[in-house]
Amino acid sequence: MNPQPRNARPLAQAGEVQNTSPTSVREVARRAGEGLLFLSALLLILSSFAARAEVTYPPVLPGIELQFPRDAGAHPDYRLEWWYVTGWVQDEQQRPHGFQVTFFRVRPGIGETNPSRFAPRQVLFAHAAIADPQHGRLRHAERSARAGFGLAEAAEGIADVRLDDWSLRQLSAGRYHTVVKGDDFAIAFDLDARQAPLPQGEGGYSRKGPDPRAASHYYSLPHLAVSGEMTIDGRRRHVTGEAWFDHEWSSDYVDVGAQGWDWMGINLEDGSALMAFRMRGTQGGARWASATLRSADGRVQSFGPAEVEWIPGRTWKSPRTGVTYPVRWRVRVGDRMYDVEPLMPDAELDSRASTGTIYWEGPVTLRAPDGKVVGRGYLELTGYASKMEM
Repeated sequence: MNPQPRNARPLAQAGEVQNTSPTSVREVARRAGEGLLFLSALLLILSSFAARAEVTYPPVLPGIELQFPRDAGAHPDYRLEWWYVTGWVQDEQQRPHGFQVTFFRVRPGIGETNPSRFAPRQVLFAHAAIADPQHGRLRHAERSARAGFGLAEAAEGIADVRLDDWSLRQLSAGRYHTVVKGDDFAIAFDLDARQAPLPQGEGGYSRKGPDPRAASHYYSLPHLAVSGEMTIDGRRRHVTGEAWFDHEWSSDYVDVGAQGWDWMGINLEDGSALMAFRMRGTQGGARWASATLRSADGRVQSFGPAEVEWIPGRTWKSPRTGVTYPVRWRVRVGDRMYDVEPLMPDAELDSRASTGTIYWEGPVTLRAPDGKVVGRGYLELTGYASKMEM
C-alpha cells in the first residue's frame, strides 16, 4: 500500500520531469510564481481523485486470476497504480539502512479527447527515501511528470517504469533493477526474487473496506535479494540486503468512511512473509483490516477484519509538521502476536510538493512477545496529518 495523491499540484509537461527533492521545492515554487510552469486549472485538479472524470474506470472485481508477466506491467485503464519497493540493506561496516522506491501512475480521466500529445492522459509520480539512523531522519526526493515522449512512461506487459533518469525495470523473470537520485543520495540496486508472487486478499482481489468496490488488485514479492550501490553525501557504498515489492492497481481504492491506514510488509526470519493492514475510520478505530501470511513451505493463510488487530504504543511527534504518529505497535494476526519497533522514530515523508501527502514510512523490526526478532520490513502510517493536507 502507498499514499494516493491528494491535493492539486503543478505537473511538468510530457517529457519534462519535475524534480522536487527538498532543495529544489523552493526553486519550483519560485518558477511557478513567475508563470514558467503554467498549466490549465483543469489539468491540475487531482484532489483526492475526486475530479469529474470524462471516463468510466474499470472496476476491481474478485475472481480475476493474476497472470505474469502481463500483470507486472501497467494497467492504464485503471485510475491508480503503483510499484513499491522497500527493504533493509547494510554496508561494508554492517550499518543498517532502510530504503523505499515508489512509482505511481495516475489516469486523471480528463483531457483524454484532446488530440495534443501534451494532454495528461497518464501522470507519473515517484518517491524515494533512505532511512539512515546516523542521519536521524529520511533523505527524500520526489518527481512528477505527464507521461510521454519516452522520458516518463509506464510500460504494459512488463514492469518498466521511468521518470527521466529514475527507473524500476524488470530485466527478466524475477529480476529487477532500480535507479534513483536525490540531492544527497542515490541508489542503484539489483533485486532478485527468490519466491513466487504472493497474491493478496482473495487471489489478488484485496478489499479495503465494507464496500466491495473499495478494493485493489494486489500482489507482493517478498524476500527479494538486494545488492548494489548506495551513495550518501557523495560517498559510494556497496550494500546487500532484502526487500519487499508490492504492485497494486485500482479505480476506487478507499471508501468515503476511511481516514487513513496502517500497513506493514515483513520478511520473516524463517522464510515466511507477512502483510497486514487496517483502514481507520474518520472517527478513529478500525474500519477494515486484513492480513496474509505465507509460510516458508508455501502455504498461504488469509485473515479477515475480526482476526487482525492493531494496538498503538509509543508515539513520536514531528518537529517539522507537528503531526503525531504511533511508531510502536502490537499487532495481532489470528492467534499470533507481534511487536513492531522502528529502526528510527523520525521517518516522516512530506510529499506535499508532488502527491500532496504527509505520512510516516520507515524500516521496522518484528519481535515475538518474548522479545525475539522474527522479521524485518517496513511500516507505513497515513492519514495522521489529514487536517494539514486539506
